[in-house]
Amino acid sequence: MADSSNPLAGLDPEQAAVVTAPAGPLCVLAGAGTGKTRAITHRIAHRVRAGHVRAQHVLAVTFTARAAAEMRARIGQLGAGGVQARTFHAAALRQVRYFAPRLFSGREMPELLDSKARLVGLAATRVGVKIDGTGARDLAGEIEWAKSSLIEPADYAVAAAKALREPPFDAARVGEVYAAYERVKRAQGVIDFEDMIRAAIWAMEEHEDVAQQIRSQYRHFVVDEYQDVNPMQQRLLESWLGDGEDLTVVGDASQTIYSFTGASASYLVDFKRRHPAATVVRLIRDYRSTPQVVGLANTVIGQARGELARLRLELVGQRPPGPEPTARAFPDEPQEAAAVAARCRELIAAGTPAEEIAVLFRVNAQSEVYQEALAEAGVPYVVHGAERFFERTEVRQAMIALRVATRSLPPDAPLAESVGHALEGVGWRPAETPAGGAAREKWEAVAALVALAESMPALSLEAFNEELARRAALQHVPTVAGVTLSSLHSAKGLEWDAVFLVGLAEGTMPVIHARTPDAVEEERRLLYVGVTRARHTLWLSYAGARAPGGRPRRASRFVPFLEPGRAYEPGRRPAGNARPGIGKVEVVARVRRTVAVSCRVCGAGLLSGPERKLGRCATCPADRDEELLARLLDWRARLAAVQKVPAFVIFTDVTLAAIAERRPGRREELAVIAGIGPRKLGLYGDDVLALVSGKTVEDLVGSD
Repeated sequence: MADSSNPLAGLDPEQAAVVTAPAGPLCVLAGAGTGKTRAITHRIAHRVRAGHVRAQHVLAVTFTARAAAEMRARIGQLGAGGVQARTFHAAALRQVRYFAPRLFSGREMPELLDSKARLVGLAATRVGVKIDGTGARDLAGEIEWAKSSLIEPADYAVAAAKALREPPFDAARVGEVYAAYERVKRAQGVIDFEDMIRAAIWAMEEHEDVAQQIRSQYRHFVVDEYQDVNPMQQRLLESWLGDGEDLTVVGDASQTIYSFTGASASYLVDFKRRHPAATVVRLIRDYRSTPQVVGLANTVIGQARGELARLRLELVGQRPPGPEPTARAFPDEPQEAAAVAARCRELIAAGTPAEEIAVLFRVNAQSEVYQEALAEAGVPYVVHGAERFFERTEVRQAMIALRVATRSLPPDAPLAESVGHALEGVGWRPAETPAGGAAREKWEAVAALVALAESMPALSLEAFNEELARRAALQHVPTVAGVTLSSLHSAKGLEWDAVFLVGLAEGTMPVIHARTPDAVEEERRLLYVGVTRARHTLWLSYAGARAPGGRPRRASRFVPFLEPGRAYEPGRRPAGNARPGIGKVEVVARVRRTVAVSCRVCGAGLLSGPERKLGRCATCPADRDEELLARLLDWRARLAAVQKVPAFVIFTDVTLAAIAERRPGRREELAVIAGIGPRKLGLYGDDVLALVSGKTVEDLVGSD
């Protein structure tokens, strides 16, 4: 447990200044890795323990349930239990539910929509806009932006034009769908999350008794990640405060990356103007990353322009020196991905845990080539995006099944066996990894529970259920031992020992639709966030073409030193204890002749990964041995169960389909199929050739 007897123990001078700052408005400008959570939780605990405030009068708000849970845990460890730490939505929801009889004429709060998509689709139909599921999600996003920005349907078109939005349909039509959505929602007697926050605001602005009761309960406020608040959340905060001034905000303008959702760093930038008596403290000592990583981060953000650049912080690395960042240029994405996978394998072999490695990219569509390359290299991986793990439907169903199983399964049975048996009741099968992204995500979510059980063999099933309940309360996701694949946006708030920033090419970083100066600057900040995720090892790379023989492209303007022949020239000397000259990045351009692949049916050039693997155009006829494909799939499933790995790690569906089409008779013929490198040829080549020759699966792996 942390030492709560001395609030300044272990704090640097700037963190101590946060803890001891006087009551009233306080703005903490906190760079990445500078210990902001430590500083603000010590401040809260110090004020509570010193008797300056009462724990029940403090409300700390942030943006994720995970961050709120961490804050509650830390404050509790410091001896100040009772402080409320919640997300904006959770805090507003609690208040609206409590005051619902006063706000809704004696009725309970209306049902809260989990998703807007269905009602948006219905609204679009009513105004004559034809959309599919993707269109409904895009329209829902525009409506969320408008509502979070306090924009009414009639004002949407003008506001969208001023904000330089690029709506999925004509702006006037989006406004019509927005208006129809509001009508449909009222007719069905439901509300969405933005309505709920509006209700909390309205409760205080229009009901003085409600405002007085809330303000007597909460008198001291702390807002984390203040650069991410939107106009609606800011108005809620102002409603909570009333005439109060006891407000601490913490943020970093250089990590403003969510403006497309309505977030605005202007409240952070203007805090001193709106609160002239505010104390401002800058946290610049970076405890996360080596000076080499810190130096590169400073170089990336040092070129920033615009209003937010005024609050730019130059970080000072506090860790011992580490390896210099690595920069690589490759002819195409498959070669880039193969090199990244090989380096991941080397790091793991040298002792870096797989879960301490991340591959970060700008858009999710870049993930596929890295999944394939990592699988080919035998490197386990997970695709990030399960922050709300315990809210997934399949996880909730699995947890219910596990609780029910405590009444029927022997209490002394091995935990993993009991968990596996219980989960069969909800349709989970260890050897039946489904195809398709969504189905596979569901399977892997339940598989994470099984893996967690296998890591805790000493627990009983009842104790395991208690552990799951504890983790659910804290929003903890079971750790899977694999390299993390994540978009840069999803990586915000996380960190790893080794980080690979890939695909750093113009059109991807900055993304092609970043056409305004403000949008380009947000892309620069997004790259800065990516750099600052790395503790020790950092890799940056780009490919000169997306596919072999594809259209050439240049390295990102943010990292021009990736271009062959260019040198890394820091805009400012790397900070911290780096030795002179540190931070120079070696550029290695691996230029190899591109191997053209032609369709074996029509002779056309093949560019996409699946077509190159199959050796034919997707539209050309296939001579596939369906019986052989069925045996290959059965063999893969059984082998995956034995090895306790997802089936696609052995071979992807496309690779098996290519084998069933080509029916190779020799190892040389098998080796030319894309996705079958030397390692997999050695591990599985004999089995595959035996299956092609007519052997049954039972001949190879038995009937168990």
